[in-house]
Amino acid sequence: MGRRRRAREHALQILFQIDLTGGNAEEVLESFWGELDAGDDVREFTARLVRGTLDDREQIDRRVAEAAKNWRLERMPAVDRNVLRIAVYELVSADSPPPVVIDEAIEVARRFGGEESAGFVNGVLDEIRARLDAERQSAGDDGG
Repeated sequence: MGRRRRAREHALQILFQIDLTGGNAEEVLESFWGELDAGDDVREFTARLVRGTLDDREQIDRRVAEAAKNWRLERMPAVDRNVLRIAVYELVSADSPPPVVIDEAIEVARRFGGEESAGFVNGVLDEIRARLDAERQSAGDDGG
């Protein structure tokens, strides 16, 4: 398994814990690493995903809620909700190519989520990606 996939899985576990317990991100990160041996690059990418997702959570949750037709955010399984949050953060930050982000999110959902998680995550992220593409296209048209 690649380092970035491992970091995404760690970020999911940390965000899941924060989501369920309301814990402080820095405390949860510190506690998480106390139990696990990971390289600096994995730790750094994990921390960036966790902090970025939490910092932009209001905007991310809005995007997920708009794209997840007939699903309220609080009714989604916690794993699916947090996989989506991480992926949307990555899609918006444009750090990795969108197909890679979506494929990675599907694999993480498949590993940690329920039977239908991968399909659900795929559908929501495809919708979000299309909306982001339209926003970027519109912004490009306005600037030219």
